[in-house]
Amino acid sequence: MEAREMEEALKVLDSSLSQIKWRLKFPAKRRLQLDVLALCTGMRPVVMIDYGGKMPELQQRLCALLKLIQTELHIFENLKVMVIEDMIYLIHVQGLAEHVHSTLNSKLTLLLVDIEQDPPKMLVDAEKSSLGLQLKSIQKLFSSLFSQDETEGDPLPSVGETCVTDIRSSIHGISSQSSVIDLSNFLQHTEITLPTLNGWLLGYPIVYLFDKDHISEATYNLSAKPLHIFRLSVNSLSSSNIT
Repeated sequence: MEAREMEEALKVLDSSLSQIKWRLKFPAKRRLQLDVLALCTGMRPVVMIDYGGKMPELQQRLCALLKLIQTELHIFENLKVMVIEDMIYLIHVQGLAEHVHSTLNSKLTLLLVDIEQDPPKMLVDAEKSSLGLQLKSIQKLFSSLFSQDETEGDPLPSVGETCVTDIRSSIHGISSQSSVIDLSNFLQHTEITLPTLNGWLLGYPIVYLFDKDHISEATYNLSAKPLHIFRLSVNSLSSSNIT
């Protein structure tokens, strides 16, 4: 996206906010601008909207905003609202499909930390863990929902056929006119928690893994331990030192 296109996108966004009378304070408005630009430029496939109000009003305002900006500029056409339980996100449908495909086909392993253990431990082989397998199943389910390739494999059985059927019916028509993808029942059939799912969706460098029965232990193990900060400095060679 060129600078001129970014300026035009911001003008349309500001104008649409005024039309729907969504009066955001400057910090929240700035975050929304950056989040929308991050989606449109491909920097992020998913952003969490934890500002600008509470549900269900926040969902209504985001939907109204998308409806307006998508009639003005085509660069907004792949944006949709996604809801999971009490969390709300803006997603770029194509970007999310690419993110899921990259996760499932990359040689790089997703870094998972089991914070049920004291002290927390990195999972060397996540597929030997029940939670690791369930997370893999959820990723495959996302792939089956968002991929444009209908030949994609089905999710692993650990998610459950009922879950697959319910979710597919709940988001029937991702490419339709609906601006909302409601996955509120998405995690009911697994032990995966929303923080774990967020870690993967939002591209965190490390994803915390814990099940629903050990939330209090996981919270304690994470919050009651000292934080170690490591700093890595890289000195680049000047052109005069390169032969």
